[in-house]
Formats: sequence, C-alpha cells, structure tokens
Amino acid sequence: MGVINGNKHVMTGNLPPPTPENQADLASAPVRPRWQRVLWALTGGIALALGVIGIVLPLLPTTPFVLLAAFCFARSSVRYEHWLLTHPRFGPMVHDWRAYRAVPLRAKQLAWVMMVASSALAWWTLPARVHWIPAACCAVVALWLWRLPTRVETPPHGDKTT
Repeated sequence: MGVINGNKHVMTGNLPPPTPENQADLASAPVRPRWQRVLWALTGGIALALGVIGIVLPLLPTTPFVLLAAFCFARSSVRYEHWLLTHPRFGPMVHDWRAYRAVPLRAKQLAWVMMVASSALAWWTLPARVHWIPAACCAVVALWLWRLPTRVETPPHGDKTT
C-alpha cells in the first residue's frame, strides 16, 4: 500500500493507512516514480474490470483478477487499495488471501462447478473448431485453484457442529 507524502508516493507494503503512530515508518519507505504508479494503477484497473466482468461471465474467474488488482493497487495508490479493501464484495477476499494465502473450500467448490457448467455450455454452443478453448482455459484455472491451499472455515463461537 502506498501513501501520498507531499508530491512523493511512498510505498509501505501491506501496512494500514497512515496514522500519527506509523507516519515515521512510512517516511523511510522507497519512492516509486510517477510513471510506475500510473502503470500499476492502469494494470490494476484492467484486472478489476475483468474481475467484475467475471461475476456475470462464468468463463472469466473473478477472484484471481481481484487479487491481481489488489497487488497492483498496493504499488500504485493508497486510495485505490483502500477502496478495494473496504469494498463489501471484494474486500473480504483480498483480506482472506493476504491473511491466510488460502482459498475457502466453499469458494473452490463453487468455482469448479461454475467452470464445469460454463465449459459444457461453451462446448455445446461454440463451433467445433473452437469449443475446446474455454474448457482448456477453465482446466488451467481449475488446476491452479486445486494447487492453492484450502482455508477451512471454522464455525462461529458456540456452534456445535461435527
């Protein structure tokens, strides 16, 4: 995450927004040139747009693009990263990824089901010479998702589930 410090953009990694307590730490962080911040912000914006499209287009995964957007915004703009982290839909998945480096089992299962369904639909509706392309893309994403650690969600305190 970065911080606007006068006309300079100070990079801070994954620190919280600036407060009087951590302002001294932020002043010693490296500075990125403006052109790099613009390039990171543009890449983050494109990734986020693809993630939003992925909400309604089953062949396009949402989570990897949102995580890529968070990665890019952390290198470009405190404001954009803060917006993404506090977004009610996207913020929790970024927080989970940063905290656990894992994907909840329920999210993996839903993603696999949607990829199978959309690949089957594409296979049925697309011309024979290209109907394998969406299935191949989904297979690559499914393999990547399979290899990620799975976060086991614990029930709320007091819940007695077995």
